[in-house]
Amino acid sequence: MSDSVLYELDGGLAVITINRADAMNALDVPTKVALRDAVVQAAGDPAVRAVLLAGAGDRAFCVGQDLKEHLGLLKRADETGEAPLKTVSEHYNPLVRALTGMRKPTVAAVGGVAAGAGASLAFACDFRIVADTAGFNTSFAGVALTADSGASWTLPRLVGHARATELLMLPRTVKAAEALALGLATRVVPSAELADTAREFARQLAEGPTVAYGAIKAALDFGASHSLSETLDKEDELQTLAGASEDHRIAVRAFVAKERPNYVGR
Repeated sequence: MSDSVLYELDGGLAVITINRADAMNALDVPTKVALRDAVVQAAGDPAVRAVLLAGAGDRAFCVGQDLKEHLGLLKRADETGEAPLKTVSEHYNPLVRALTGMRKPTVAAVGGVAAGAGASLAFACDFRIVADTAGFNTSFAGVALTADSGASWTLPRLVGHARATELLMLPRTVKAAEALALGLATRVVPSAELADTAREFARQLAEGPTVAYGAIKAALDFGASHSLSETLDKEDELQTLAGASEDHRIAVRAFVAKERPNYVGR
């Protein structure tokens, strides 16, 4: 990858770390390119059965756009007439599509603050393991911007339309305990335990029935925007896929034998 994004393959688990702790893991252009490419790589690699997204250090998961760099880009846009926020189409959109669209579980290890696009990236993951010292802040309206990186899609699905409107229009830091109550956090753990807990949580998913997990994600995505009848047909299609998997046969044999299944991810 690059110095600003680390990529580690631990068995079937891909660990992707935003590595700009001194800048609170802010996203400058090189980091966005490397992060986008890392997530796309993990999504397309059949050896990867789960993804853990983390930020270096304990001050921030990711504070979103690097505003110091962004100020220079705005000045250049004013001089040249080019679009000032083409980063949305070039970086954030393909990154979030890869993160939400991959048919394998994704986990965010949220230590410190997750703000702006950083919060959006956490929302785009299937699970969020959150340090008790962490917090979420959408922050977009605070710099006179609208939501990006999928927040207008993911946040209402996590907390409901009304609360999402509040958090986006009136940004504030939602601390860990409230995040758990709202459904933004899957689990809150002591800060010192975050790295180990998140990795173990993600590793368990990487050892699970990958085809079934992918089918569950596909069914939820489909059901969110289709009728019951259409969703039932989709469930039939996806269950046929899961039922043909090797993992399904392993699970049934293990259940009958009263043994723990050892899934192979296919």
